[in-house]
Amino acid sequence: MSESPRTWPSTPPRGAESAGTVERPIRHAGEIASLKVSEHARRMIYTCFSLAELQPYRTLLLRQWAHMLGYCGHFSTKSRHYSIRLGDLRQARADFRAEQARLITDTPPPDPERTVTVGEWHYAGSGHRHGEAFWAEVARQRIATARKIAREQAGEDR
Repeated sequence: MSESPRTWPSTPPRGAESAGTVERPIRHAGEIASLKVSEHARRMIYTCFSLAELQPYRTLLLRQWAHMLGYCGHFSTKSRHYSIRLGDLRQARADFRAEQARLITDTPPPDPERTVTVGEWHYAGSGHRHGEAFWAEVARQRIATARKIAREQAGEDR
């Protein structure tokens, strides 16, 4: 009995090529026409080359980063150099949701001098609701079928 080698799923591309452009810098504008990219990406690359020639945009390094559509960094950068960080976005979202919940439950604004913890448990019910029983049965049948096939294949391998 020989085992087949295990193959790992390939990881998806994380760079500019996943956005429909290329993974290498473009040296000359003449290369852009032959790139295998969408027409939209091609126009954005051309635009980077064009804007790079204008005085107000020379410091942005658009030509060097045209293959990244003008963005010279990872999309989820945590650098303070860029306008906003992901941590700042998460905190703003959490603050907004907390304020919404506070208004809905009519709780007083938080006092920075003390911490209030409110916890309540409510009985939500038991059993399946609104078609959930159907999907639970489908899942049960699939698992039973998969186990049966596995048992049959194990019996053949002996």
